[in-house]
Amino acid sequence: MKKTSNILMSLALVAVLASCATGGSRSSAGGEVTGVGGVSWAEPTPYGMVLVDRGSMKVGVAEADSLWNLQANARGISVDGFWMDETEITNAKYKQFVFWVRDSIIRERLADPAYGGNEDYKIEEDREGNPVTPHLNWAKAIPWRNPNEDEQRAIESMYRTNPITGVRELDPAQLTYRYEIYNHTEAARRRNRLDPATRDYNTDRRNVQRVEPTISKDTAWIDEEGMIRRETISRQLTGPYDFVNTYIVNVYPDTTAWVNDFENAYNEPYVRMYFAHGGYNDYPVVGVSWEQANAFANWRTDFLRRSLGREGVYIEPYRLPTEAEWEFAARAGIDENKYPWDGDIPMSEDKGCFYANFKPAEGNYVRDGHVITSRVGTYAPNDFGIYDMAGNVSEWTSTAFTESVGRLTSDLNPEYRYDAAVEDPYKMKRKIIRGGSWKDVAHNVRSDLRMWEYQNEQRSYIGFRCVRSQIGFAKGQKQNKK
Repeated sequence: MKKTSNILMSLALVAVLASCATGGSRSSAGGEVTGVGGVSWAEPTPYGMVLVDRGSMKVGVAEADSLWNLQANARGISVDGFWMDETEITNAKYKQFVFWVRDSIIRERLADPAYGGNEDYKIEEDREGNPVTPHLNWAKAIPWRNPNEDEQRAIESMYRTNPITGVRELDPAQLTYRYEIYNHTEAARRRNRLDPATRDYNTDRRNVQRVEPTISKDTAWIDEEGMIRRETISRQLTGPYDFVNTYIVNVYPDTTAWVNDFENAYNEPYVRMYFAHGGYNDYPVVGVSWEQANAFANWRTDFLRRSLGREGVYIEPYRLPTEAEWEFAARAGIDENKYPWDGDIPMSEDKGCFYANFKPAEGNYVRDGHVITSRVGTYAPNDFGIYDMAGNVSEWTSTAFTESVGRLTSDLNPEYRYDAAVEDPYKMKRKIIRGGSWKDVAHNVRSDLRMWEYQNEQRSYIGFRCVRSQIGFAKGQKQNKK
């Protein structure tokens, strides 16, 4: 039997060789390695975004300034191409996120007996004594229950009546969004590989690396009282799911930031109207924390992927820009630029027109034409075609803040990421913001200055915009060949 098997294998090999010789199967030209071909996808322009092509520049303060206590710390970095929102995320776009969360909760409640009104329904029986299930014959199973009433009940459960004003309004406390993030960076590190033999290529130390590495992952849940609970779990590595982090975030902006950010100021109209009134739809959303901004980016990614079906898995996720990406985009990749425009003056000398929305003088917010924020895109864009990179609202970046962040990061796509645990000291929960805002003087809206805020803070002068890493080359984009 074994001899027969060997003969058959030999005959098969001769047939394959004969086929190759006669051209029946050609793997390459003349036996040379020519590579495997593939389809190159020209990524379409994402809606409302501008392509920032790859480039290099010196980021940070180039000249020391004793008056402002600035030290020269410029250093060269390079970033790959990415798409960036041409304006800050507006109230209208963020409302779409809020309403999606509201509607998803309503859909869940329609299937919940406590909200659908069928917690004590009686199932009718047919003539043979078999139960009639609601999903087969709702009207017969519950003849006294109108499905439209159940829907209305679920909708009304998301709203509340203000006991003082009597206004019917959305209940912010219920608007929670749950999502999961796979930490590709930690999963890719050699120290976290499942196979101990591949964690360290130094054969002299191979036998030392047998202890399973310890990982940390975030998880979250809602307790019996409806409160969001978060915990960071540290344990030995067990599998790829250890790099999946779960978050639950209340997504409604803190509209009271207009009062809490300014002592002894009458800003109550902004509390009532800035996010709720349609007249502010095209203004940048504020009162959004770093955590909420990340939740929005995740929802935006999921929203796009669902529309693309199976092809959606190939889409790069929306995210907050790294500090380096933000500064490169703001300064249009030009080392000499301190602002998104040429020179150090925030207005044109001949016409007196302002280049950004900021605080021109002490106590004078209106000289540039606005008291608080302005509609996005009111001022001219920079050379990359991006609006409001100085003033209007400061913007969250993905980069964690530490005093030595510039010395910790690489010069290639620099990024310092630290996902603070609940029990970490509060100072470890700082994230970098950039660009200055409508309440800052001209110096503080410079594009080369680094500022920070705590990741759970919600301010009336901080907003955000999203980026997406570029895939290949966009339509019309030429590849740089050197």
